[in-house]
Amino acid sequence: MMNNNLLKRLEDMQKRYNELENLLADPQAVADSGRYMSLMKEHGCLSKIVHKYAQLTKTYTRKQEAENLLSDGEFADMARMELDELEDQEKAIMDEIKELFITEDKTANKNVIAEIRAGTGGEEAAIFAADLFRMYIKYAERQNWKTELFDYNETDLGGFKEVTFSIEGRNVYQKLRFESGTHRVQRVPQTEASGRVHTSTATVAILPEVEEVEIDINPADILIETFRASGPGGQKVNKTSSAVRITHISTGIVVKCLDEKSQHKNKAKAMRILRSRLYESIEEKNQLERDQVRRIQIGTGDRSEKIRTYNYSQNRVTDHRINFSVYNLEHVMLGYLDEIIAALANHYREDQLRQLITST
Repeated sequence: MMNNNLLKRLEDMQKRYNELENLLADPQAVADSGRYMSLMKEHGCLSKIVHKYAQLTKTYTRKQEAENLLSDGEFADMARMELDELEDQEKAIMDEIKELFITEDKTANKNVIAEIRAGTGGEEAAIFAADLFRMYIKYAERQNWKTELFDYNETDLGGFKEVTFSIEGRNVYQKLRFESGTHRVQRVPQTEASGRVHTSTATVAILPEVEEVEIDINPADILIETFRASGPGGQKVNKTSSAVRITHISTGIVVKCLDEKSQHKNKAKAMRILRSRLYESIEEKNQLERDQVRRIQIGTGDRSEKIRTYNYSQNRVTDHRINFSVYNLEHVMLGYLDEIIAALANHYREDQLRQLITST
């Protein structure tokens, strides 16, 4: 019927579902609204697969009963007909379960923290990082998603050495998770007088945003510092120490936020970033135990480590992971990413389905 690994995963899901049923009935969980909502979300994510697993188990039991009647001359023909029907039914349910394993992802509906950093290429890389930032903002607008700027380090020519922002809405992480990686641009930079084509890079990291109840941060394990924020060349000087820097001592992760004039708001934003980075760190440690449901690593930003190229002279955008190109670069930079994102999602789905088929 199925291999042991898949059966074990289904059994574990059933056990966790039963645990959640008991937890949701606990008055203490109901009293804690944040925890209760988190449990409800997990319960909802598991319910479809658990329901199909119950159907599969029932069908398998009926198959065994029919097989036992094959040796009974009086009922053999009837049992054989029922067995054929049950085998078709079992296959159909199994196909539905495989589909759910591919599409049901606990992080799919999460909001994201996006981080873009200039890579190789100096000022041109910073300008490209700003171009990517605007591209994602415009894409978010087309999706009716909400964006919020957290932190940025702007250059004199309007580029970004780094910029951090959030995107909130329906299926944000599901659509943007494959954007993580090194993006390469090939064009004549604003800073190039001779007209030579340069190659520069920027890295993009898409982190699923996690809630407080999903990851526990010990207050004793963080160092919170405040400082005054200022823009490029001493512009936009903040007279008060409203900018916040948080260091997670045990992991060395450092985040900062200076966009708000309020220290309290900057601290809240910085904690959101820290939770997402810690979550991502934990996920990386567990990646061997998962079935490759992981984002592509962003690498170092070197030119050779690229997931996508934006070639201005050829009006071309190519995603190298799936060897997919579109020839309307200006359109893409205006936030029309649907064609590329759909191609990546389809490739991922086919790959996951192929792995499930070969493992069962």
